[in-house]
Amino acid sequence: MREKKYWLMKSEPSDYSFEELKSEDKATAEWDGVRNYQARNLLRDEIKIGDKVLFYHSNSKPSAVVGTAVVVKDGYADFTAWDPDSKHPDTKSTSDNPIWFMVDIKAELTFKAPISLQDIKKIPELSEMVLVKNSRLSVQPVRKDDFDFIVKMGIGQG
Repeated sequence: MREKKYWLMKSEPSDYSFEELKSEDKATAEWDGVRNYQARNLLRDEIKIGDKVLFYHSNSKPSAVVGTAVVVKDGYADFTAWDPDSKHPDTKSTSDNPIWFMVDIKAELTFKAPISLQDIKKIPELSEMVLVKNSRLSVQPVRKDDFDFIVKMGIGQG
């Protein structure tokens, strides 16, 4: 059996917030619109059902981890790329030859207080996080210890 993996997924709250995810039917939604090849490869090949996610609000004041989610559907073709009226169409991607992929996630835990990037950068134990070293990647791996540390902070036990 595959070992559970941990991820951080970013969304601008003005585009799609954690509150919106929680308000979806069954608090579940497609994680669509990713148009970066490195992140696409993770969505397509690495992220699997049962994996845990830190939900990160980017380009907000402050940019912060605001809660957790769980992956409920493995990677599949991001059909929003085929829709010219979507927020992120790509005419090169087709149903016969999809370029972009997405997973479905379900909201799990809302943090008592957001854990800001500024706070994360101050914590030596989190200095190796991809978020700290390459904060631009919209989908990124997280070590289990880092995930657990941030969750403890988010629920007020850290």
